[in-house]
Amino acid sequence: MAAHSDTYRIDAIDVHAAGEPGRVLVGSHLHVKGATMAERLRYCEAHLDGLRRLLLREPRGHPALCGVLVLPPADPSADFGLVVMEQGGFRPMSGSNLICAVTALVETGAVPVTAPVTELTVDTAVGLVRVRVDVEGGRAAQVTFANVPAFAVALDHVLELPEYGPVPADIVFGGQFYVQARATDLGVPLEPSAAKEIARAGAVLRAVAQQQFPVSHPLNPAVDRIALTMLHGPSPTPGASGRNAVVLPNGEVDPADPATWTGTLDRSPCGTGTCGRMAALHARGQLPLNTPFVHESVLGTTFTGTLLGTTTLGDHQAVLPTISGRGWITAFGQYVLDETDPFPHGYTLGDL
Repeated sequence: MAAHSDTYRIDAIDVHAAGEPGRVLVGSHLHVKGATMAERLRYCEAHLDGLRRLLLREPRGHPALCGVLVLPPADPSADFGLVVMEQGGFRPMSGSNLICAVTALVETGAVPVTAPVTELTVDTAVGLVRVRVDVEGGRAAQVTFANVPAFAVALDHVLELPEYGPVPADIVFGGQFYVQARATDLGVPLEPSAAKEIARAGAVLRAVAQQQFPVSHPLNPAVDRIALTMLHGPSPTPGASGRNAVVLPNGEVDPADPATWTGTLDRSPCGTGTCGRMAALHARGQLPLNTPFVHESVLGTTFTGTLLGTTTLGDHQAVLPTISGRGWITAFGQYVLDETDPFPHGYTLGDL
Protein backbone atom coordinates (compact mmCIF):
# COMPACT_ATOMS: atom_id res chain seq x y z
CA MET A 1 0.00 0.00 0.00
CA ALA A 2 1.94 2.99 -1.27
CA ALA A 3 1.42 6.52 0.04
CA HIS A 4 0.83 9.34 -2.43
CA SER A 5 0.02 12.85 -1.23
CA ASP A 6 -2.89 12.50 1.20
CA THR A 7 -4.09 9.13 -0.14
CA TYR A 8 -3.19 5.45 0.00
CA ARG A 9 -3.39 3.47 -3.22
CA ILE A 10 -3.65 -0.30 -3.28
CA ASP A 11 -3.20 -2.28 -6.49
CA ALA A 12 -5.18 -5.50 -6.79
CA ILE A 13 -6.37 -8.05 -9.31
CA ASP A 14 -9.97 -9.20 -8.92
CA VAL A 15 -10.67 -12.83 -9.81
CA HIS A 16 -13.54 -15.22 -9.26
CA ALA A 17 -13.17 -18.97 -8.77
CA ALA A 18 -16.35 -20.85 -9.68
CA GLY A 19 -18.30 -17.75 -8.70
CA GLU A 20 -16.50 -16.83 -5.46
CA PRO A 21 -14.84 -13.39 -5.78
CA GLY A 22 -11.27 -12.90 -4.56
CA ARG A 23 -9.18 -9.72 -4.49
CA VAL A 24 -5.50 -10.58 -5.01
CA LEU A 25 -2.85 -8.23 -3.57
CA VAL A 26 0.76 -8.51 -4.65
CA GLY A 27 3.73 -6.76 -3.04
CA SER A 28 2.19 -7.24 0.39
CA HIS A 29 5.51 -8.43 1.84
CA LEU A 30 6.25 -4.79 2.65
CA HIS A 31 3.74 -5.02 5.48
CA VAL A 32 4.00 -8.60 6.79
CA LYS A 33 6.67 -9.81 9.21
CA GLY A 34 7.51 -13.32 10.38
CA ALA A 35 10.02 -16.10 9.77
CA THR A 36 7.27 -18.63 8.96
CA MET A 37 3.89 -18.37 7.27
CA ALA A 38 2.26 -19.19 10.61
CA GLU A 39 4.03 -16.18 12.15
CA ARG A 40 2.98 -14.03 9.20
CA LEU A 41 -0.62 -15.11 9.63
CA ARG A 42 -0.49 -14.06 13.28
CA TYR A 43 1.15 -10.75 12.27
CA CYS A 44 -1.72 -10.08 9.86
CA GLU A 45 -4.25 -10.83 12.58
CA ALA A 46 -2.52 -8.45 14.98
CA HIS A 47 -1.61 -5.58 12.64
CA LEU A 48 -3.44 -5.68 9.31
CA ASP A 49 -7.09 -6.11 10.19
CA GLY A 50 -7.75 -2.54 9.09
CA LEU A 51 -6.44 -3.37 5.61
CA ARG A 52 -8.64 -6.47 5.47
CA ARG A 53 -11.75 -4.53 6.39
CA LEU A 54 -10.88 -1.64 4.08
CA LEU A 55 -10.66 -3.90 1.03
CA LEU A 56 -13.43 -6.41 1.73
CA ARG A 57 -16.15 -4.23 3.20
CA GLU A 58 -18.24 -1.59 1.52
CA PRO A 59 -17.77 0.87 -0.12
CA ARG A 60 -14.75 -0.78 -1.86
CA GLY A 61 -15.86 -4.36 -1.30
CA HIS A 62 -19.06 -6.28 -0.68
CA PRO A 63 -20.25 -8.93 1.79
CA ALA A 64 -19.23 -11.94 -0.32
CA LEU A 65 -15.73 -10.72 -1.18
CA CYS A 66 -12.56 -12.47 -0.01
CA GLY A 67 -8.95 -11.49 -0.56
CA VAL A 68 -5.43 -12.87 -0.81
CA LEU A 69 -2.10 -11.46 0.29
CA VAL A 70 0.59 -12.84 -2.03
CA LEU A 71 3.85 -12.86 -0.06
CA PRO A 72 7.40 -14.06 -0.54
CA PRO A 73 7.57 -17.66 0.70
CA ALA A 74 9.02 -18.42 4.11
CA ASP A 75 10.05 -21.85 2.77
CA PRO A 76 12.67 -21.34 0.01
CA SER A 77 11.29 -24.32 -1.92
CA ALA A 78 8.00 -22.48 -2.53
CA ASP A 79 7.22 -19.96 -5.28
CA PHE A 80 5.13 -17.64 -3.14
CA GLY A 81 3.34 -17.44 0.19
CA LEU A 82 -0.37 -16.97 0.75
CA VAL A 83 -2.49 -15.48 3.53
CA VAL A 84 -6.25 -15.41 3.01
CA MET A 85 -8.55 -12.57 4.02
CA GLU A 86 -12.21 -13.37 4.64
CA GLN A 87 -15.06 -11.31 6.05
CA GLY A 88 -14.54 -13.08 9.39
CA GLY A 89 -10.77 -12.62 9.61
CA PHE A 90 -7.45 -13.92 8.28
CA ARG A 91 -7.30 -17.62 7.36
CA PRO A 92 -4.40 -20.05 6.77
CA MET A 93 -5.73 -21.58 3.55
CA SER A 94 -8.64 -21.38 1.10
CA GLY A 95 -9.07 -23.38 -2.08
CA SER A 96 -11.06 -20.80 -4.05
CA ASN A 97 -8.70 -18.02 -2.98
CA LEU A 98 -5.66 -20.08 -3.92
CA ILE A 99 -7.20 -20.63 -7.36
CA CYS A 100 -7.80 -16.86 -7.61
CA ALA A 101 -4.19 -16.09 -6.65
CA VAL A 102 -2.69 -18.65 -9.02
CA THR A 103 -4.91 -17.48 -11.89
CA ALA A 104 -3.88 -13.85 -11.33
CA LEU A 105 -0.16 -14.63 -11.12
CA VAL A 106 -0.09 -16.97 -14.13
CA GLU A 107 -2.20 -14.80 -16.42
CA THR A 108 -0.21 -11.65 -15.63
CA GLY A 109 3.16 -13.41 -15.94
CA ALA A 110 4.06 -12.65 -12.33
CA VAL A 111 5.43 -16.20 -12.00
CA PRO A 112 7.37 -18.15 -14.64
CA VAL A 113 4.85 -19.82 -16.94
CA THR A 114 5.36 -22.83 -19.20
CA ALA A 115 2.75 -24.41 -21.45
CA PRO A 116 0.96 -26.73 -21.40
CA VAL A 117 1.63 -27.24 -17.67
CA THR A 118 3.05 -24.91 -15.03
CA GLU A 119 3.89 -26.31 -11.61
CA LEU A 120 4.04 -24.11 -8.51
CA THR A 121 4.46 -24.55 -4.77
CA VAL A 122 2.54 -22.30 -2.38
CA ASP A 123 3.62 -21.70 1.22
CA THR A 124 0.73 -21.48 3.70
CA ALA A 125 0.45 -21.34 7.47
CA VAL A 126 -0.65 -25.01 7.50
CA GLY A 127 1.92 -26.37 5.06
CA LEU A 128 3.11 -26.45 1.46
CA VAL A 129 0.54 -26.80 -1.31
CA ARG A 130 1.63 -28.16 -4.71
CA VAL A 131 -0.18 -26.70 -7.70
CA ARG A 132 -0.52 -27.82 -11.32
CA VAL A 133 -1.83 -25.28 -13.81
CA ASP A 134 -3.06 -26.35 -17.23
CA VAL A 135 -2.13 -23.39 -19.45
CA GLU A 136 -3.98 -22.73 -22.71
CA GLY A 137 -3.35 -19.57 -24.71
CA GLY A 138 -1.75 -17.86 -21.72
CA ARG A 139 -4.77 -18.59 -19.52
CA ALA A 140 -5.03 -20.82 -16.49
CA ALA A 141 -7.57 -23.23 -17.97
CA GLN A 142 -7.55 -25.41 -14.86
CA VAL A 143 -5.87 -25.19 -11.47
CA THR A 144 -5.31 -28.39 -9.50
CA PHE A 145 -3.75 -28.26 -6.05
CA ALA A 146 -2.59 -30.99 -3.71
CA ASN A 147 -3.88 -29.64 -0.44
CA VAL A 148 -2.48 -30.09 3.04
CA PRO A 149 -3.66 -33.27 4.81
CA ALA A 150 -7.34 -33.26 5.72
CA PHE A 151 -8.88 -35.20 8.58
CA ALA A 152 -12.05 -35.78 10.53
CA VAL A 153 -11.91 -34.82 14.20
CA ALA A 154 -15.40 -36.12 15.04
CA LEU A 155 -18.26 -37.70 13.10
CA ASP A 156 -21.95 -37.23 13.92
CA HIS A 157 -21.17 -35.26 17.07
CA VAL A 158 -24.52 -33.99 18.32
CA LEU A 159 -24.72 -30.24 18.90
CA GLU A 160 -27.67 -28.70 20.72
CA LEU A 161 -28.86 -25.66 18.76
CA PRO A 162 -31.48 -23.14 19.84
CA GLU A 163 -34.61 -23.40 17.65
CA TYR A 164 -33.16 -26.22 15.53
CA GLY A 165 -32.67 -28.77 18.31
CA PRO A 166 -30.06 -31.55 18.27
CA VAL A 167 -28.04 -31.67 15.04
CA PRO A 168 -25.44 -34.39 14.26
CA ALA A 169 -22.37 -32.72 12.79
CA ASP A 170 -18.88 -33.58 11.58
CA ILE A 171 -15.91 -31.56 12.83
CA VAL A 172 -13.27 -31.69 10.10
CA PHE A 173 -10.10 -29.98 8.89
CA GLY A 174 -9.45 -29.35 5.22
CA GLY A 175 -7.15 -26.33 5.44
CA GLN A 176 -9.48 -24.67 7.93
CA PHE A 177 -11.64 -26.22 10.65
CA TYR A 178 -15.26 -26.76 9.66
CA VAL A 179 -18.46 -27.90 11.24
CA GLN A 180 -20.39 -29.79 8.56
CA ALA A 181 -23.97 -31.04 8.73
CA ARG A 182 -26.76 -32.27 6.49
CA ALA A 183 -28.93 -29.42 5.27
CA THR A 184 -32.05 -31.51 5.85
CA ASP A 185 -31.19 -31.79 9.56
CA LEU A 186 -31.55 -28.01 9.76
CA GLY A 187 -34.60 -27.89 7.53
CA VAL A 188 -33.09 -25.81 4.73
CA PRO A 189 -32.96 -26.56 0.99
CA LEU A 190 -29.66 -26.08 -0.85
CA GLU A 191 -31.06 -23.61 -3.35
CA PRO A 192 -30.16 -19.98 -4.15
CA SER A 193 -33.65 -18.89 -3.10
CA ALA A 194 -32.94 -20.19 0.42
CA ALA A 195 -29.69 -18.24 0.85
CA LYS A 196 -30.87 -16.31 3.92
CA GLU A 197 -32.18 -19.46 5.61
CA ILE A 198 -28.91 -21.28 4.86
CA ALA A 199 -26.84 -18.40 6.24
CA ARG A 200 -28.96 -18.21 9.39
CA ALA A 201 -28.72 -21.92 10.14
CA GLY A 202 -25.01 -22.05 9.30
CA ALA A 203 -24.20 -19.07 11.50
CA VAL A 204 -25.76 -20.47 14.66
CA LEU A 205 -24.36 -23.95 13.97
CA ARG A 206 -20.84 -22.53 13.79
CA ALA A 207 -21.29 -20.42 16.93
CA VAL A 208 -22.53 -23.39 18.95
CA ALA A 209 -19.77 -25.63 17.60
CA GLN A 210 -17.18 -23.04 18.61
CA GLN A 211 -18.59 -23.00 22.14
CA GLN A 212 -18.97 -26.75 22.54
CA PHE A 213 -16.09 -28.28 20.56
CA PRO A 214 -12.50 -27.00 20.98
CA VAL A 215 -10.06 -27.76 18.15
CA SER A 216 -6.34 -27.34 17.53
CA HIS A 217 -4.24 -28.18 14.50
CA PRO A 218 -1.53 -30.70 15.48
CA LEU A 219 1.26 -28.87 13.60
CA ASN A 220 0.07 -25.29 14.13
CA PRO A 221 -1.75 -24.99 17.47
CA ALA A 222 -2.57 -21.35 16.74
CA VAL A 223 -5.12 -22.63 14.20
CA ASP A 224 -7.59 -23.42 16.95
CA ARG A 225 -11.05 -22.31 15.94
CA ILE A 226 -13.89 -23.71 13.89
CA ALA A 227 -13.96 -21.06 11.19
CA LEU A 228 -16.72 -22.09 8.80
CA THR A 229 -19.91 -24.09 8.36
CA MET A 230 -20.76 -26.39 5.46
CA LEU A 231 -24.30 -27.64 4.91
CA HIS A 232 -24.41 -30.48 2.41
CA GLY A 233 -26.76 -32.83 0.65
CA PRO A 234 -27.44 -34.65 -2.62
CA SER A 235 -27.32 -32.81 -5.93
CA PRO A 236 -30.07 -32.91 -8.57
CA THR A 237 -27.45 -32.40 -11.28
CA PRO A 238 -26.35 -35.49 -13.26
CA GLY A 239 -22.68 -36.22 -12.67
CA ALA A 240 -22.43 -34.26 -9.42
CA SER A 241 -21.53 -36.20 -6.27
CA GLY A 242 -23.20 -33.72 -3.93
CA ARG A 243 -24.16 -30.10 -3.33
CA ASN A 244 -23.09 -27.80 -0.53
CA ALA A 245 -23.26 -24.30 0.85
CA VAL A 246 -20.52 -22.86 3.06
CA VAL A 247 -21.42 -20.01 5.40
CA LEU A 248 -18.75 -17.39 6.12
CA PRO A 249 -18.99 -15.12 9.17
CA ASN A 250 -19.92 -11.47 8.68
CA GLY A 251 -20.06 -10.47 12.34
CA GLU A 252 -20.25 -11.81 15.88
CA VAL A 253 -22.92 -14.46 16.44
CA ASP A 254 -24.64 -14.92 19.79
CA PRO A 255 -26.59 -18.19 19.97
CA ALA A 256 -28.93 -16.53 22.47
CA ASP A 257 -29.75 -13.66 20.08
CA PRO A 258 -31.37 -14.77 16.79
CA ALA A 259 -30.91 -11.28 15.36
CA THR A 260 -27.17 -12.02 15.11
CA TRP A 261 -27.59 -15.27 13.15
CA THR A 262 -26.27 -13.92 9.87
CA GLY A 263 -23.54 -14.85 7.43
CA THR A 264 -22.48 -14.85 3.80
CA LEU A 265 -22.54 -17.81 1.43
CA ASP A 266 -19.41 -18.97 -0.35
CA ARG A 267 -20.36 -18.72 -4.01
CA SER A 268 -17.98 -21.52 -4.98
CA PRO A 269 -18.14 -25.23 -4.07
CA CYS A 270 -15.39 -24.43 -1.49
CA GLY A 271 -11.99 -26.09 -1.81
CA THR A 272 -10.97 -26.57 1.81
CA GLY A 273 -14.53 -27.45 2.79
CA THR A 274 -14.66 -30.07 0.04
CA CYS A 275 -11.37 -31.53 1.34
CA GLY A 276 -12.89 -31.78 4.81
CA ARG A 277 -16.06 -33.32 3.41
CA MET A 278 -14.04 -35.94 1.52
CA ALA A 279 -12.08 -36.72 4.71
CA ALA A 280 -15.35 -37.39 6.56
CA LEU A 281 -16.70 -39.55 3.73
CA HIS A 282 -13.47 -41.55 3.60
CA ALA A 283 -13.51 -42.03 7.37
CA ARG A 284 -17.01 -43.54 6.98
CA GLY A 285 -15.86 -45.84 4.19
CA GLN A 286 -18.01 -43.97 1.64
CA LEU A 287 -15.28 -42.46 -0.58
CA PRO A 288 -12.39 -44.67 -1.78
CA LEU A 289 -9.04 -43.31 -2.86
CA ASN A 290 -8.59 -42.18 -6.47
CA THR A 291 -12.33 -41.65 -6.95
CA PRO A 292 -13.45 -38.26 -8.36
CA PHE A 293 -15.81 -36.35 -6.06
CA VAL A 294 -17.65 -33.61 -7.97
CA HIS A 295 -18.91 -31.04 -5.46
CA GLU A 296 -21.47 -28.49 -6.57
CA SER A 297 -22.22 -25.02 -5.20
CA VAL A 298 -25.71 -23.55 -4.90
CA LEU A 299 -24.86 -21.67 -8.14
CA GLY A 300 -24.30 -24.97 -9.95
CA THR A 301 -20.53 -24.50 -10.34
CA THR A 302 -18.26 -27.41 -9.44
CA PHE A 303 -14.86 -28.35 -8.04
CA THR A 304 -13.59 -31.90 -8.48
CA GLY A 305 -11.77 -33.49 -5.58
CA THR A 306 -9.80 -36.72 -5.37
CA LEU A 307 -8.11 -38.47 -2.46
CA LEU A 308 -4.66 -39.66 -3.51
CA GLY A 309 -3.52 -41.32 -0.31
CA THR A 310 -3.53 -41.42 3.46
CA THR A 311 -1.16 -40.24 6.16
CA THR A 312 -1.00 -39.58 9.88
CA LEU A 313 -1.11 -36.07 11.32
CA GLY A 314 -0.57 -36.04 15.06
CA ASP A 315 -3.21 -38.37 16.47
CA HIS A 316 -5.38 -38.11 13.36
CA GLN A 317 -5.69 -40.44 10.40
CA ALA A 318 -5.63 -38.02 7.47
CA VAL A 319 -6.16 -38.09 3.71
CA LEU A 320 -4.23 -36.39 0.93
CA PRO A 321 -6.76 -34.47 -1.20
CA THR A 322 -6.52 -32.67 -4.51
CA ILE A 323 -8.98 -30.08 -5.81
CA SER A 324 -9.43 -28.96 -9.42
CA GLY A 325 -11.24 -25.79 -10.47
CA ARG A 326 -10.90 -22.63 -12.50
CA GLY A 327 -10.70 -18.89 -11.97
CA TRP A 328 -11.39 -15.89 -14.20
CA ILE A 329 -9.87 -12.41 -13.91
CA THR A 330 -12.65 -9.83 -13.67
CA ALA A 331 -10.79 -6.56 -13.05
CA PHE A 332 -7.51 -4.78 -12.46
CA GLY A 333 -8.05 -2.18 -9.77
CA GLN A 334 -6.37 0.55 -7.79
CA TYR A 335 -8.23 1.12 -4.56
CA VAL A 336 -7.87 4.47 -2.87
CA LEU A 337 -8.19 5.68 0.72
CA ASP A 338 -8.20 9.42 1.19
CA GLU A 339 -7.18 10.55 4.67
CA THR A 340 -10.49 12.42 4.98
CA ASP A 341 -12.60 9.37 4.08
CA PRO A 342 -15.09 8.71 6.91
CA PHE A 343 -14.88 4.92 6.36
CA PRO A 344 -11.18 3.97 6.59
CA HIS A 345 -12.15 0.45 7.75
CA GLY A 346 -15.24 0.10 5.57
CA TYR A 347 -18.65 -0.78 6.91
CA THR A 348 -21.33 -3.44 6.83
CA LEU A 349 -25.10 -3.11 6.89
CA GLY A 350 -27.67 -5.72 7.71
CA ASP A 351 -29.67 -5.30 4.50
CA LEU A 352 -27.35 -7.56 2.48
